[in-house]
Amino acid sequence: MFANNCGTSSDDMVTIAISGKSGCGNSTVSRIVAERLGLRLVNYTFHTIADERGIPFDDLCRMAESDPGWDRYLDRRQVEMAHEGSCVLGSRLAVWLLKDEADLTVYLTAPLVVRAERIWKREGGSYGAVLDRTRLRDERDRYRYLRLYNIDNNEYEFVDLLVDTESVPPEGVADRIVAAAMPIVERKKKLDQI
Repeated sequence: MFANNCGTSSDDMVTIAISGKSGCGNSTVSRIVAERLGLRLVNYTFHTIADERGIPFDDLCRMAESDPGWDRYLDRRQVEMAHEGSCVLGSRLAVWLLKDEADLTVYLTAPLVVRAERIWKREGGSYGAVLDRTRLRDERDRYRYLRLYNIDNNEYEFVDLLVDTESVPPEGVADRIVAAAMPIVERKKKLDQI
């Protein structure tokens, strides 16, 4: 989907792609995994763009529905950042954007009500409003990804590791990912020493 145009060899890079819908713990888990493995974290999101440009997050999401340039910019930027060297890329589409080049692809799941409750605890407000907003965001995101890239983010059976985060704390989810990543990291270290 996006070509690797940088000079970094994928033979000595470790790339872990982690995706999940809003509230699955994607950002938190990606950060923990990156810290534990000593890898750079790439977590460039619409929240990041909204903060950089001083645009309310919900407004940016609505703008992205009618202007595909926002998604394309975000996704292109994520891939560029991932190609700069070994990293954990945590984003909604990471496993699709790096499907053919990531060493490990991970998809995090949790039921809508669990995800909404997490968002509500983090951001406050009315739980009912957060639940509705999360459901609508899921629908809008799915429609946009299908329209832009023909990606159905409800179809992730190709990933290397699927983790249900409903009853597992972020540290436990990270434990599973780190355990799956360690053989890859060790193999790449050995190749780097040759």
